[in-house]
Amino acid sequence: MSSLPKPILEPTAEGVPARPYLDSASPTMAQVIDYARSVAANDTTVLLEGETGTGKEVLAHFIHAESRRAGGQFLPINCGALSVHLAESELFGHERGAFSGAVERRIGYFEAARGGTLVLDEVSELPSALQTRLLRVLQEREVLRVGASKPTAVDVRVIATTNRDLRQMVEDGEFRRDLFFRLNVFPLHVPPLRERLADLEPLVHVLVARVAARLGKAPPELAPDALARLSRHGYPGNVRELSNVLERALILAGDGPVEARHVTFDALGVTPIALPTTDRLSELERVTILRVLGDCDGNRTHASRRLGISVRTLRNKLRDYRYRGISVPEPLAART
Repeated sequence: MSSLPKPILEPTAEGVPARPYLDSASPTMAQVIDYARSVAANDTTVLLEGETGTGKEVLAHFIHAESRRAGGQFLPINCGALSVHLAESELFGHERGAFSGAVERRIGYFEAARGGTLVLDEVSELPSALQTRLLRVLQEREVLRVGASKPTAVDVRVIATTNRDLRQMVEDGEFRRDLFFRLNVFPLHVPPLRERLADLEPLVHVLVARVAARLGKAPPELAPDALARLSRHGYPGNVRELSNVLERALILAGDGPVEARHVTFDALGVTPIALPTTDRLSELERVTILRVLGDCDGNRTHASRRLGISVRTLRNKLRDYRYRGISVPEPLAART
């Protein structure tokens, strides 16, 4: 008798609701939701891209809930947490006696999600050998359990998520090109929270209610100064960071309203250290790159060596600067 991997049906650590409803006051995010609703009606493979904590799993659950597979399993798998030695067995299953310790037949996650949706969270972390196996599963819609002689057909919708630039990983030889194109059928970029601040206040109220329920207390009132303090933060950790900040605030507020003094972004008891913002760090990087490039008379190869980055990475950054209207030093040969 096969042993089923435990499906994730209850809310996850990120607070994924059983039947998610998404809405947004941000035009960019609202369009992403519309695209997600459109693709949900099909079994098309979806690739969700975005920074850590932006809510990619929530969006994946929304797609599942809006699809014809809503009654089936919704099974998110963290590819980065798969055991290196047992990852193949975990994903595709194994037969009894296939290896030491395989005392019974066990189906993998692809079979466990039959009729539903399998989410390959952080698919960029899959080892190269598993990338090859995954490509075959997506192409043939069948899995070959470890130790089996015949493949087994699978009926599952695949959604992959990543917080890395898969295109760059392909160019750097870290991710299979053919697998990328197999996954990149319907790519959606989930914007970071700092680019959709119109959603901050309604999102705060949703998260406060959710956190309060988890803490076993009634949702507290939010003082205007608390909301003002929340709105001034950049949230490099995105929605996940916001949820953590609110949980700390609710604990510190006790049974009273949440005030600005309860909203903390640093470790409690530690004197905050002023760190550059994300925008400031990007500016410092740009200034450094252009200064070094100027010192090297525009020579990309020499500049990349001094900066400790690849020529391809340097060219990509320079292309981005030109797109933004920033002047870039040209090689001496191009100036004559």
